[in-house]
Amino acid sequence: MKWKLCIRYGVAAAAFWVGILAGKVAAQELEMTYLGTAGWKMNSGSLTILVDPYISRLKLKGGPLSPEDTRKVYERTDVFVSDTTLIDSLIDKADFILVHHSHFDHLSDVPYIARKTGAKVIGTETTCNILRAYGIPNDQLYTVKGGEDYTFGTFSVRVIPSIHSALNGKHYFNSDTYTDVPDYPLQIADFVEGGSLMFLIRFPQQEVLTMGSMNYVERELEGVHPDVLLAGVNLSRLEIYKYTERLLKTTGYPSIVVPVHWDNYRVPYHFSQEEAIRTKVLPFLEEVRAVAPQTRVIVPRHLELFNIPTFDE
Repeated sequence: MKWKLCIRYGVAAAAFWVGILAGKVAAQELEMTYLGTAGWKMNSGSLTILVDPYISRLKLKGGPLSPEDTRKVYERTDVFVSDTTLIDSLIDKADFILVHHSHFDHLSDVPYIARKTGAKVIGTETTCNILRAYGIPNDQLYTVKGGEDYTFGTFSVRVIPSIHSALNGKHYFNSDTYTDVPDYPLQIADFVEGGSLMFLIRFPQQEVLTMGSMNYVERELEGVHPDVLLAGVNLSRLEIYKYTERLLKTTGYPSIVVPVHWDNYRVPYHFSQEEAIRTKVLPFLEEVRAVAPQTRVIVPRHLELFNIPTFDE
């Protein structure tokens, strides 16, 4: 019943669950907005951090499309074009942008957002070289490979080596990288993975562990015990041995888990996601309940803000 409440009442249910964390709740300070796919906007005081802000949600051939979506159909050989009007309506400032990997559904809107806001971008060599192709200057780019642990005054970020989802029935493998700046502009297919990362973002009173895929390197997560886990839950998680059980155990059974990367990102924000919730989110909630009954799960709705409580040290 509790899982259905989270789905049915959306943000109201989210506020309810975070409001009853026994002995750990104080003032609500961290504001989070789900941008779809693995994308987030996080506000802590005057600080704004974006994670994988893919907002354009192109109608891309090759996945589940809606006949009610009358927009242009894109091929992977088409040049990627951001929906700047939509981005401008949702993003007015950003201080930092964290990018898990360089596929189009994670990186392709970052060039426009970085240019618009002047945000600093943390990502792989491939991510940074793609951004250089779009004219983003070096002083906005922090190139990382995993293992770095940087402080930026009001927050810090630990960069964690990771691996991509096991797509195509575990046949996915892509070692392509950009060690030099690629040609501009990029086609959608030119946004190669370029290696995968996770991020542990430490705010003053919360720690958030982010995922950009449905996979992880278990040994790299040893000792990483976040308050909030943004867990990838698309169906490719089923290709991984005891995915949810191992993930929650290794990360110390976080107080809050938020499922991500479950939505159909080929349709606009206002289109129904009921099928994705039924086939991906609800089974994941049952997996969490089976191994971590005390963990609270917040199912986010697109573009709706919710608060994460302050956690006592």
